[in-house]
Amino acid sequence: MSEASQTATGGGVSAVGLLGVAFVVLKLCHVIGWSWWWVLAPFWGGLVLFLVLLGVAVLVALAVSYKEDRDARRRLHQLR
Repeated sequence: MSEASQTATGGGVSAVGLLGVAFVVLKLCHVIGWSWWWVLAPFWGGLVLFLVLLGVAVLVALAVSYKEDRDARRRLHQLR
């Protein structure tokens, strides 16, 4: 395989993934008495962050669209 066709990948386990695995092991060994929601939080936390950022982006897009629509109606009213 030539060097040009090889791609660099991040591969491996992230620190958040290791933390999640550690929480699961601690829960299964009865070292911590947390709810499974908190034990698994490192795994679904990225999804929650993505959804929050997506929601913010949608709100910004709606605000910009509303402003442009309001400005267009104002210009149309001034032409009459």
